Amino acid sequence: MKFPDAASSVLCVIDIQEKLVPSISAFDTVLPRQQLMLRAAAELKLRTIVNEQYPKGLGNTIGPVKELLQADWPIIEKSSFSAFGSDTFRTELAKVTAKSLVIMGIETHVCVQQTALDALNSGQEVFVLADATGSRNDSDKALSIDFMRSKGINVTSVESFLFMLMKNSGHPAFKAVSKFLR
Repeated sequence: MKFPDAASSVLCVIDIQEKLVPSISAFDTVLPRQQLMLRAAAELKLRTIVNEQYPKGLGNTIGPVKELLQADWPIIEKSSFSAFGSDTFRTELAKVTAKSLVIMGIETHVCVQQTALDALNSGQEVFVLADATGSRNDSDKALSIDFMRSKGINVTSVESFLFMLMKNSGHPAFKAVSKFLR
């Protein structure tokens, strides 16, 4: 496995939406990890694509996440469970040479998992940030994490992934990202 780098990685944010969030188990621990990743993504200039599953019915991305989004990060409406089912998502992804797709969001066992599998099938190195994903049932999340790992998807934490991106304390964003971790 090669270490990812920000220039060839894309953060894929999946369905952190108003009507989904209230039913997610332990979301109060998931949200801070998502916010940490978004702050660091901005600092690292990590290309980010935000997805919303049928926002007309499920609402938009929640405020505590939306307020951290950068103006050049597209928000894409989708109806398929996998982000790859959206032509717009695939077009946005094609704008950069993405060797690695980094995924966080909800629900782990549906949209996150299907997006991760499609990314793997398209030849990308896939990283699922387990502590920044959630499902309604803890058992669904746990089974999905095990399943994805068994398929060769890299399952890790936000903090671990960020240190992989920076590689050493000499990275230009190290001090800023380190402050987010405190």
